[in-house]
Amino acid sequence: MNDQNTPSPHIPVLYHEIINALAPYSGGLYIDGTLGAGGHAMGILAASDPDGKLLGIDLDPQALVIANRHLSVFKDRVFVRQGTYVDMASFVKEIGWLFVDGIILDLGVSSIQLDTKERGFSFLYDAPLDMRFGDQTSFNAADLVNSLAENDLANIIWKYGEEKYSRKIARIICQNRPINTTFELAYLVKKAYGNQYSQIHPATRTFQAIRIAVNQEMQAIESVVPQAIRLLKPGGKLAIISFHSLEDRIVKSIFRTESKDCICPPNQPICTCNHIKSIKEVNRKPIEASPEEITNNPRARSAKLRIAEKLNLA
Repeated sequence: MNDQNTPSPHIPVLYHEIINALAPYSGGLYIDGTLGAGGHAMGILAASDPDGKLLGIDLDPQALVIANRHLSVFKDRVFVRQGTYVDMASFVKEIGWLFVDGIILDLGVSSIQLDTKERGFSFLYDAPLDMRFGDQTSFNAADLVNSLAENDLANIIWKYGEEKYSRKIARIICQNRPINTTFELAYLVKKAYGNQYSQIHPATRTFQAIRIAVNQEMQAIESVVPQAIRLLKPGGKLAIISFHSLEDRIVKSIFRTESKDCICPPNQPICTCNHIKSIKEVNRKPIEASPEEITNNPRARSAKLRIAEKLNLA
C-alpha cells in the first residue's frame, strides 16, 4: 500500500504496443530514455530474459528512486542514469555499448510529476511555481513568468499551448507580477478568460506551454530523435509516444525525412542533397490507445505512438 505522501504509481501508456514494437529478445540491448517509474522498462527486461540489458535515463531524481526499486530484481541487467535523453549517446559510450536493438521515448510530463503537488506542475494544487523535470537546472516556471517581456511570454503561451487568449493572459500576468504559486497563476489565467466557456480548465494550455518552455522540451526532441536513429542496429526499433500535437509533428517530420533518399525540393530536377534514407516507418499513422486503456488510464487518451525501424545501410 502506498504511503499518503507517495505519488500514485505511473501506469505505462501503450504498454503492450511498445513491447510488441520492440520485440525484445535475450541478449538484446535497449534504452528507455524516459524511464519514469520503470513500467515500460520492466516489460522490456522481462521479455528479454535472461540476458537482455537496458539503459534507463531520467532527469527526475524522484522517479529514479521509484524506478530503481522496481527494477532491482533485474540486478546487473539494468544501468540507470540521471540526466537528459539528449545525452543518450554519452551514456551508451560510458557503459561500453556501441549500438542498441531498441529505444523508447515516452514524452511529456509523467503521473509522478503531476501527482506530486510541491513540484508545481498542476493547477489542481497550491504549490510554488516550479515545473522542472529535474534538479539540474535552476531556472523554473516562476523565473519564466516573472522575467519575460509580455510579448515573449505571449508567444510562448501561443506556440506551446496553442492558447487563443495568449495575448490577454500574458498582459494580465505581467500586470500582476510577481507570481509565485500555481493557484496565483491559474487564477490570473481564469480571469483572462472571463465568462468565456471552455470544456477544459482555462489554465490547462498555459501551464502546458510554460512547462514545455522551462524544460526546453521541443528542442530536446529535435536533438534526440536523430541521435536515437544513429544508435540503432540495423533492424532495431525506435518507439516514441507523444501527447502533444507539436511533439508528434516533430517526430513525424524527422521520421518522414529519414525514410526518404532524396529531400531536395520537389521542383528540383536533379538531386544534390545526397541524402540516404536510414529508417522505414513501421506505421505512417500513429497508434492510439484503445477505449479500454483510456477508461483505465485517462492519460492515454491523447497518446500517439510512432515506430521506426533502422535500415541496413551497408
